[in-house]
Amino acid sequence: MTGKDGNMYDYKAPMQALWSVYDGIGSKADIVSIAWERENGNVFRYDFPVPQRLDPKAAKYVSFVAERIAKFILWSAGGYKLYLAGPDAVVKPIAKAYTKKGARAFDYDFFASIYGRPVEAQVVPYRKMPEMREKTAVVKTVADGCRIGFDLGASDFKISALNKGKVVFSKEFPWDPRNNADPEYHYSKLTAGLKEAAKHLPRVDAIGGSTAGVLVDKKLGLASLLRAVKEKNPSKFEQGQNMFYRIEKDWGVPFAVYNDGDVTALAGMLSMNKNGILGVAMGSSEAVGYVDPKRRMTGRICELAFAPVDFNPCAPKDEWSGDYGVGAMAFSQQAANWLAQKYGFKFPKAMKLPERLKVVQAAMEKGDAKALKVYLEIGRFLAHAIPWYNEFYDYENMMILGRVTSGLGGEVILETAKRILKDVYPEWAEKIDVFMPDEQARRLGQSVAAAQIPVIKK
Repeated sequence: MTGKDGNMYDYKAPMQALWSVYDGIGSKADIVSIAWERENGNVFRYDFPVPQRLDPKAAKYVSFVAERIAKFILWSAGGYKLYLAGPDAVVKPIAKAYTKKGARAFDYDFFASIYGRPVEAQVVPYRKMPEMREKTAVVKTVADGCRIGFDLGASDFKISALNKGKVVFSKEFPWDPRNNADPEYHYSKLTAGLKEAAKHLPRVDAIGGSTAGVLVDKKLGLASLLRAVKEKNPSKFEQGQNMFYRIEKDWGVPFAVYNDGDVTALAGMLSMNKNGILGVAMGSSEAVGYVDPKRRMTGRICELAFAPVDFNPCAPKDEWSGDYGVGAMAFSQQAANWLAQKYGFKFPKAMKLPERLKVVQAAMEKGDAKALKVYLEIGRFLAHAIPWYNEFYDYENMMILGRVTSGLGGEVILETAKRILKDVYPEWAEKIDVFMPDEQARRLGQSVAAAQIPVIKK
């Protein structure tokens, strides 16, 4: 399917969809208000104006845009209770979608599992909408002693060893956690990597980690790393969830583990000395983390792999959630794979995503036109996502990294995003600096940053 601009299909930019709602507003407007409440009374709220007296067709479109916003907030901040205020024709279909058998049943089940309670959706008067409230924590990192850091992805994990802040060992270890149903596989692989790193240190004083998936303390919630365990070996799922507690007990040193997206942002803050940073890691999936302009963490889940970035219902669907146009299908190995096939690459059916990406990267280095189109398209997606993300995150710096950004293709992604941002969204182009760290930091920066999080007891 090719759009009018020559691209393979008609991409629907979220900000332009939102602006089209504003276009119909005259001298008077209604307000649609959306809020998700999560643990400890934290609330993320977003309000936007809509035209008064919407006809049925317009109401349906506004409801569609509002639902995409509600979903984005959910996967950005997290939540178990949805509050909605606005015209009934707009908000009631959204409340219905976030039910056990509604259109967002996957989201319902996912967050019910995380929080251990049913997801609720309520339509309330505007005056009863909860106010925005987030409890933040200042980020402090240290590099004393002998430390190990790990970063767990779906196709490999990285481990670094630091001695008084100096990296003395860094290595990537291939693994396949998504297709292994025995959690002992996950535990033994990570343990072997930690032991190899420990050989390069006189002792181990602390271990810090970064992992794909949602964490509650050190317990993994629903995560792609444990998907096979959950589906094929459910009796051992809790064992897999508690893997980090087991490793902490094994080593007997200060141990901390955080969502990989948050550590991405930390890596940017440390390596580039930048604040107000949104880190976007394009790996096996999309991992996003955020440190606000005052160097604080907000406690949001930042799982933007499942958050909408393309409003076209014909956009490719994520195979796990079943939803279309989400971040995983724009900024990941999954995205590179489907784009490559659309542009003419052919892969053996048994070839895994990391190997497919290597084929595309090698072709890019040789000047292959099909490979160039893959990276141009990802850059295009990124340009339109930057102002959209800025609606929900206060940031002035975006760092992109991860395996998809390695090599010449990463440079194409970055330059394409900057060019389109300047042409289409000049206000954001002046406000937001989009950058990549150097090659080593892109591939190993998260493990190094994670190593610096735990506090060594004196």
